[in-house]
Amino acid sequence: MARHAALDLPWALDPEQLDRWLVPVRAGSVMLFLDYDGTLTPIVERPEQARLAESTRALLADLAARCAVTIVTGRDVTVVQRFVGLDTLGYAGSHGFDIVGPSGSGLRREVARDCLPVLDRAEALLRSALDDVEGVLVERKRFSVASHVRRVAPADRPRVEAAVAGVASGFPELRRGQGKAVHELRPNLLWDKGAAVSWLVRRMGGDLDAVVYFGDDLTDEDAFARLDGAGTAIVVTAEDRPTSARLRLNDPEEVGVVLGRMLTAMPARR
Repeated sequence: MARHAALDLPWALDPEQLDRWLVPVRAGSVMLFLDYDGTLTPIVERPEQARLAESTRALLADLAARCAVTIVTGRDVTVVQRFVGLDTLGYAGSHGFDIVGPSGSGLRREVARDCLPVLDRAEALLRSALDDVEGVLVERKRFSVASHVRRVAPADRPRVEAAVAGVASGFPELRRGQGKAVHELRPNLLWDKGAAVSWLVRRMGGDLDAVVYFGDDLTDEDAFARLDGAGTAIVVTAEDRPTSARLRLNDPEEVGVVLGRMLTAMPARR
């Protein structure tokens, strides 16, 4: 998949671009996937502060009445379900390792259950190694251990990265991952957000051309790459960086505007 500088991408709200990529939306043949932090909500210092606006929640509920909507996030499924508060949506948590479909769908997959004891041990070692680093937040998720450095002094951040690398080196079952101001340990499996999206699309009887995916994080690049030109991949960023997305939005506020345009364009589900 070709990568481009994010700020060189067309703006998804440009009238000409909007008219083009809304064609499948108007036909009612889309499957909507969205990251949570930085896409539906602004990035905040502490993860528990990233609360969904009521207007965005209402848009998601209305969209879910017309098409399949799935939140794809690094958060635990149970956490993002509580934050979003809609059981008509699907949720792929822990970067896709933990998947729960909408209520009544029967969709459920846990990709890395065998790694849970290893993650427990890695978490304990990491907490011990970072105990005296001011500002670091070690967050245990079901299928990953995240070390947030947003509140860590720049001079101390290399120490956090080194600690994560050191713990990872002792567990071949785990691999390192990186997001915005976070270092993670995840199961060392050929699975990521892109694999989760592909699995969900197949299970729901669709194809990748029907996918509209919004994401801001480095981990969303796995989904953009998996689409490989199919569907519509929209990166949410005001910063320039390499990306495999095809279109760009600046921030979650613009995502809300686009979701409203999608809802207006989308026919009612029959």
